This record gives sequence, C-alpha cells and structure tokens, in this order.
Amino acid sequence: MHLGIDLGTSGVKAVLIDGKQRLVGQATAPLEVSRPQPLWSEQDPEDWWAATRQAIAELRRLHPDAMAAVRGIGLSGQMHGATLLDAGDRVLRPAILWNDGRSGAECAELERRVPGLRAITGNRAMPGFTAPKLLWVANHEPEVFRATAKVLLPKDYLRLRMTGTHASDLSDSAGTLWVDVAKRCWSAEMLAATGLTEFHMPRLYEGSDATGTLLPDVAAEWGVPADAVVAAGAGDNAAGAVGVGVVAPGTAFLSLGTSGVLFVSGDRFAPNPERGVHAFCHALPSRWHQMSVILSAASCLTFAARLTGAPDEATLLREAEAHAEDIGSLVFLPYLSGERTPHNDPHAKGVFFGLTHETNRAALALAVLEGVAFAFADGLAVLEEAGASVDRMLVIGGGARSALWGRILASALGRPLDYPAGAEVGPAFGAARLGRLAATGEDPDSVCRPLEIRHTVEPDPALAARMAGRRRLFQRLYGDLREAFAGS
Repeated sequence: MHLGIDLGTSGVKAVLIDGKQRLVGQATAPLEVSRPQPLWSEQDPEDWWAATRQAIAELRRLHPDAMAAVRGIGLSGQMHGATLLDAGDRVLRPAILWNDGRSGAECAELERRVPGLRAITGNRAMPGFTAPKLLWVANHEPEVFRATAKVLLPKDYLRLRMTGTHASDLSDSAGTLWVDVAKRCWSAEMLAATGLTEFHMPRLYEGSDATGTLLPDVAAEWGVPADAVVAAGAGDNAAGAVGVGVVAPGTAFLSLGTSGVLFVSGDRFAPNPERGVHAFCHALPSRWHQMSVILSAASCLTFAARLTGAPDEATLLREAEAHAEDIGSLVFLPYLSGERTPHNDPHAKGVFFGLTHETNRAALALAVLEGVAFAFADGLAVLEEAGASVDRMLVIGGGARSALWGRILASALGRPLDYPAGAEVGPAFGAARLGRLAATGEDPDSVCRPLEIRHTVEPDPALAARMAGRRRLFQRLYGDLREAFAGS
C-alpha cells in the first residue's frame, strides 16, 4: 500500500494506492488564498499542515487497515512558493505563492546580476519563481531576510513536519531559479545573486529517492508504520506526469486546473526562455521536461460563474453547450493573474472584448472557454519553437470533465486529446507512485505506465475555421493592450 499527498493551492488531497495501482481511498481538505495587496498571493504554511492532518485523519477513519499497510509515501505540491524559516524551523512570514506577481522589479535585477541566468536555469526570471521573491523580501522586509535560515518549497515544508528533514526533489527545485538544470544541482552563482548559499537550501534528491521516515508522533497519529519511507516526490506538474505515465520522451499532457499547463517529457535539457517556456528536471533520473504555463485556466470559468451570477461552473457549461453556435465575435483574454507563457507579464489583465446589448451569460462562458484554449495554443507554438514534437496529448485536471471544452481545445490546438481513466486523482497518484519507487526500488518505467484511455476528442476542422478570426483578434489584442496593462 502506498500513500500520495498533494498540496495544491485550493486544498490538500491524499490518496491510497494498492500494489496493483488501484485507488483504495482518497480524502481532501480545503485551503484559502490570501491576497492582502494587488499582485500578492499568500498562504500560511500552518494551514497546509492542518489540512494535511485533516485529510490523513479522514483516510485513517475510512481505511485504517490500508493505512497500517503503507510502505511508501510520496509528496507533490504547488511549485515556486517561498516558505521562509528561521534557525529553529519557525515560519517567518506567510508563504509567497506561485501566482504572486509582486517581484517584477526583482526579476529584472536578478537578470542584471547574472547575465547567464537563462543558460543556467533554462528559464527567464519571472515573478512566479522563488528566487525573485527572496530578493523582494531582502528589499522590503530586510529583518525577515536576515533571520532566514532555510527556504523550503510548499510540499517540502510538509516533509519537514513529517520527517524533521530539509529535503527537496529536482523537479520542484528546478522552479526556484537556484538550480543548474542541465547539471541537476544547486547553482552557487544563482544563490549568491540572492544573498544565499547552499546552507539555506534543502538537500536535493531525485523524485523517486527516499528522504527519510516519519517522526514517531506523526506515524502514530496517522496510523502508518514507522518505517514507511517518504520519497522526495515532485512538483505538481511532474507528479501529474508520473501519475498519467508521461515519462517517455515526446509524451505530453494538458492540465486544466486552477492554472493551465502543457507539459512535454524529454531526455535532454531543451530550453526556450526567450518565449517563456519552462525547462525543468523531471521527477525521474536523467529526464527533463518542457512546460508552457498559463496562470488562469479553469479558474477563469469560476470567475465567470461568479461574475454572471451562475449557480456554479457546471450550470455555466450547460448554458454554453446549448448556445455553442452563437458566440459571435466576443473574445476573452484570460490573464486574470497576469500571464507567464509566452508573455511573462505580471501586469496583464483579463479582458472581454466585443460586448453588445445582445451579449448573454452563455456567450461570456463560450468566450472564456475559447480564450483559455487560445492561450494554450500560444503555449504549444512556443514549445514547438523549442524543439518539442507533440502529436497528441493527455488531458487532466478539473476542466477535463467538460466535453465542450475538449472540442474547443482539440480544435484550437489541432491535436487529438486523450482522456485517461483515473486522471482525476491527479498529482497525488503520481506522488504515490514515487512513494512506491522509493520503498521498492523498482524500475520506474514498469511502475509509471500510461493510464488506460477512456476516450479521445479529435480536432473539428469546421470549429477551427469558425474560431480562426477570433484567434487572430485574441493575439492582436494582447499586443495592443500591453502598454495599457503596464500602466494600470
């Protein structure tokens, strides 16, 4: 039996997987995001730990025998978050999250300090990454910076509470801008540029490596054997890839979660930082991956439901489906939290363009679905510029439940979309697979097999033709509005 724990932005999910990789049980606990100022996004790490304990308690209540048989535990989590600890491992301030945009000026400063930054890290300096956040803290909260003894990513704070060890995996840590991604190690030059050293960092492991066992009081509370090993784990996207079997070179997935991700697995370091492509280590040894990331995906539908007074997203999708031929010329820019790929623009804003007296709720919903699809298409284009070859892709995440969105996405991307069975378990399932590898030492390719495909959505040429004009307008609008965004 193996346990996977995924620390997301909106909640913690814990899953139990048996030896045949069947889902035995799952439990979730919610989290809230604090936005105390424009561009800010924060959470209290103590809330992560409380939510984890809540989810595990529910799993133990429902499946005590299975919990008592756990041999390996894996962790996955939201990437890039800055968790600052003092010398006694006490949290110094709320964690600054992946979708926080306050450190734009620090990104420019970091690029100035390290002219070779993009060659080392495979990425541009963007506000979402961890290193610029530490420069911001040094500039604006110097007393906190001086007291910082360790910087941990969100899931690695959970590991500290679970095992008492400071450790991280390469896939998650590659998103800090402190890792030499080709060499798979901390970069002394990048750390020095933010006033830090390896002393401030956790020890690095491959995602399938063991990093320790549970503290006795944690093992007793969770009802898990004290010798169950805790794997290094992965950032949420790499864990999701492990979970659906996107580990062989050229395999890919599209994630429709709070944010949106196009993820392509590879066997080499292949960056395209000028266009906002992320080139990171994968969660398995000697493997890398490329990602394009849009900061608002399924969250745009939640926004539209709230904006229009729809009872929920499902209602909005039903209304959109009933009026799928009536969208007209309405276009939506989905930059509600700024944007990463390809624009690297924390100031970008969401826009509805083309509103008339006839615009109704269904038209707004359809424009949202198309706008997110167009943003994914922009991301695919820059992945291909970096040498990625994507013939088809798996679809995971909450937005994958919408058949209409699948048709729009397949047609905008011009690629078949495969919907795997069991993908709704998400990164927690990949974390459980990594926990199994840490416990058993099995060959990763034998464990991280692709999931069974439930159905495939093919591109619709007629739909693609109807969307073509709106796609061109979508791309033009961002260019026309970029200066206005910067000044707003």
